[in-house]
Amino acid sequence: MVFMVSAEILACVVISYGLSAVLNNIFHIKAPVLPEIIGTSLLIGILVTGFMSKWFFDPIKKLTKAMEQVADGDFSVRLETKSSSKEIKEIYSGFNLMANELSKTEILQSDFVSNVSHEFKTPINAIEGYSTLLQDNDNLSGEQRQYVDKILFNTRRLSTLLGSILLLSKIENQSIPVNQVKYRLDEQIRQSIVALEPAWSKKEIEFDVEMDRVEYTGNEQMMHHVWDNLIGNAIKFNPECGMVRIRLNEQSGRVTFTVEDSGPGISEEAKRHIFDKFYQADSSHKEEGNGLGLALVKKILSVSGGEISVENISGGGCRFTVILHTK
Repeated sequence: MVFMVSAEILACVVISYGLSAVLNNIFHIKAPVLPEIIGTSLLIGILVTGFMSKWFFDPIKKLTKAMEQVADGDFSVRLETKSSSKEIKEIYSGFNLMANELSKTEILQSDFVSNVSHEFKTPINAIEGYSTLLQDNDNLSGEQRQYVDKILFNTRRLSTLLGSILLLSKIENQSIPVNQVKYRLDEQIRQSIVALEPAWSKKEIEFDVEMDRVEYTGNEQMMHHVWDNLIGNAIKFNPECGMVRIRLNEQSGRVTFTVEDSGPGISEEAKRHIFDKFYQADSSHKEEGNGLGLALVKKILSVSGGEISVENISGGGCRFTVILHTK
């Protein structure tokens, strides 16, 4: 780069002197040399620098975009270049090697997690079954009954966690069953609200629901996870006697679902990581979840061609927005 800039300056000076000589010999025009050099140098400098900037910075911009894709979890991106620069070729080659190794690591990790989770399922189910039987034993003391209740509570939590890990692994590996069926999306969401009745009635939470009749073609079982998680979170992070607002509408083949709570909202730091695996912004609710719910939601919507976003509401609370496309 230093050599190219030096060459550019030298070329500007030489060409300026050359033009001055041509004007003097042919047209017998004797122009001031210094302004002539400055003007010509500026013109040539602008043209050459513009070309050099494009030649030098375009590969960097391409690399930056690819690195952002990798940061978002897309390890399939690869870079190719026609540049003759040895440095650019080496950087691209190193990036491709890195992305390839990360892809292998991700596959290995997913397979390991999936296999281990599957192997854990059987003994955990056995512990849960025996703990359930012990609950019906009238010979247990009060302290023993508390121990059994804790064992049963934690085995169920662990069982739910393993189920979520297995489902997430299947979705990430694109091995989920297609099962595309046409059904009423608004009715499915109502079913989720009814299924969560024990949670919202305990906190005396009210619902403000307005939903259009929407027919949607997709994986019905998978979409249940989306509504159960989003509505469940709105209930979980709502204060006593709070309000959950749900809206569903369709316009020109675009379905928009929003769920709002009246809780404390989400910090800017949490919003950046809220869809990451095992991330939990509120430590006071850690024993109520495993940090996989929203990661699952995002993956399900991603394979369904949908989108999800989150924002804070002025005055308190937050809003999750899901965008789907009818087929």
